Amino acid sequence: MIGITDIEAAAERISGHVLRTPTVPSPGLGDLLGVPVTAKLELLQRTGSFKVRGAAAKLLSLGEAERAAGVVAVSGGNHGIALAVMAGALGVEATVVMPRSAPARAVSVAKSAGAEVRLTDDMASAFELMTELQASGLTLVHPFADPTVIAGQGTVGLEFAEDAGHVTDVLVSIGGGGLISGIAAALRARRPDVRIWGVETAGAHAMSAALAAGGPTEVELSSIVSTLSAPTVSPITYEHVSALVDDVIVVSDAEAVQGVLDLAEHAKVWAEPAEGCLLPAARHVLERVGGNGELGLMVCGGNATPADVTAWAQRFGL
Repeated sequence: MIGITDIEAAAERISGHVLRTPTVPSPGLGDLLGVPVTAKLELLQRTGSFKVRGAAAKLLSLGEAERAAGVVAVSGGNHGIALAVMAGALGVEATVVMPRSAPARAVSVAKSAGAEVRLTDDMASAFELMTELQASGLTLVHPFADPTVIAGQGTVGLEFAEDAGHVTDVLVSIGGGGLISGIAAALRARRPDVRIWGVETAGAHAMSAALAAGGPTEVELSSIVSTLSAPTVSPITYEHVSALVDDVIVVSDAEAVQGVLDLAEHAKVWAEPAEGCLLPAARHVLERVGGNGELGLMVCGGNATPADVTAWAQRFGL
């Protein structure tokens, strides 16, 4: 498992390549949920999500031969954008594998940044192609099964621990588990009394399935939330979450999309369903802790277009 020294080293390595994003009280979300809310606005990060931290940490750690070979990653959207942009900035050739369900904007941005984008029918086949390309000689930058990437994502938690006021409960969305693993490692070192809650959507519930099974297990993906849609978590992220996270809450796609609309109306931020899911989960948390918590929300991505959100809202009659 990674420790606070790994995260501090990652913070030093990526300094100058990423932004220190704002950590701010949200009066609007406080009124909506009935308790104080502090939001980490990582959607204001370079490339629009936290993913650039892990991508930068990994790329900057590679040797000359690994860079010269070119890099490959699989992504539901944000990791691909982050890798493409950072690889382009560092002069490294990148290949990004995405399912056809990935947001069109993610594909377009990755291509514009100079990456070769390979599309597959679904996320499971995207992971299979990533493995094939790695075997052919490309250097893998895995979105969540790499301790260097996890340490990079953990810098979100390091900044939050330093910048936030008093909070009792922190909510973090989960795809493959890299972000919550890094954040949990940082918070357990710097804010050991805080409760940490993971959030998934039904149909992108690889971590809750792993916790129920006692280890990583493959799930059938059906959620609209491509950025959370990992077919399985990794052993390293399972280990971190099972040891450091209080529980994982699963909400519906419709609740996640309603959360996007609520974040826009009450917090004045434009987020993805991967962050919209935090609001319905926050209500569950407050029910469990007695309704008097002080919440921290990791608003970690904003790469959804108005057309995306409109289509989702119409689909669910919101």
